[in-house]
Amino acid sequence: MKTYSIAAIPGDGIGTEVVACGLQVLDAIAKRDGSFKFKFDHFDWGGEYYKKHGRMMPVDGRDQIRKHDAILFGSAGHPEIPDHITLWGLRLAICQPFDQYANVRPTRVLPGITSPLRNVKDKELDWVIVRENSEGEYAGVGGRVHQGSPLEAATDVAMFTRPGVERIMRFAFRLAQSRPRKHLTVVTKSNAQRHAMVMWDEIATEVAAGFKDVTWDKMLVDAMTVRMVMRPETLDTIVATNLHADILSDLAAALAGSLGIAPTANLNPERKFPSMFEPIHGSAFDIMGKGVANPIGTFWSAVMMLDHVGERVAAGRLMRAIERVTADKRLHTPDLGGTARTADVTAAVVDAIHGANA
Repeated sequence: MKTYSIAAIPGDGIGTEVVACGLQVLDAIAKRDGSFKFKFDHFDWGGEYYKKHGRMMPVDGRDQIRKHDAILFGSAGHPEIPDHITLWGLRLAICQPFDQYANVRPTRVLPGITSPLRNVKDKELDWVIVRENSEGEYAGVGGRVHQGSPLEAATDVAMFTRPGVERIMRFAFRLAQSRPRKHLTVVTKSNAQRHAMVMWDEIATEVAAGFKDVTWDKMLVDAMTVRMVMRPETLDTIVATNLHADILSDLAAALAGSLGIAPTANLNPERKFPSMFEPIHGSAFDIMGKGVANPIGTFWSAVMMLDHVGERVAAGRLMRAIERVTADKRLHTPDLGGTARTADVTAAVVDAIHGANA
């Protein structure tokens, strides 16, 4: 029997709640399948660790998780710690050194969930957003000088490299090629950012020449927000920079019904390092401990993790279980307008996994 080692990093806020539910569901899907199992290693890194040690994770933290098959992550963010410390000290401290350069965020309207868009059906909103996850606006290049003086200045430099853009474009075109519509939209802002974004556009055109079966178009990021709302049916696979995709994917999740249902895969496609899977909803300290966090985003992230390690049958079974549960409005958590609790949704998904139609 195959055993997959999973590094569980709940992080902060509701991350501690939804990751625990995710592990419960993963254990259930492994038992239902019977051909593999999981070994979970738990890491208490995050805001509380920082308050004790002055760091979000140990100095050798990456070495502790480097050999795992995958990472299940909760959230980073603590009300007592500046956001740039929590983000750069944990999530980005894993993503960037592990070269998880392809951030993949599927979005669709799940059964039983109503999109805030007018009369939008599930087939009209079925997207995958590919986010460049290693450089761009989050490259970390910049600094501050003359702090506290009238001459104080700060810079953040969006750093784009040809290899970095080429590899994310190829990844996005390949993903579009694998989907039924074979259509890709390249998001840009080259009208205003006339150097890096122009290179981004040029490389997209160069890479497209190798994918004759993929149709593609280009969209300025501001116009893209309008298109997502007014013409969602015209979109399928989308590729954008680190910052642009970060923003657009939150909009996409909201259009699909809730940030609570949205998953993410931070992939190292070459598999030199473990990939990391997480819900996008953040730490949500306002509902922490109330037992009402929506675990669906974590469960859907687990689906992506199962697919990544090669357990596609189990991934499909878990996705069907999720869809059976979301179809029942009695099992909607408050973010979806319901009254169900986190434990109710988790138990229902576990039951669906073991059901006769699983």
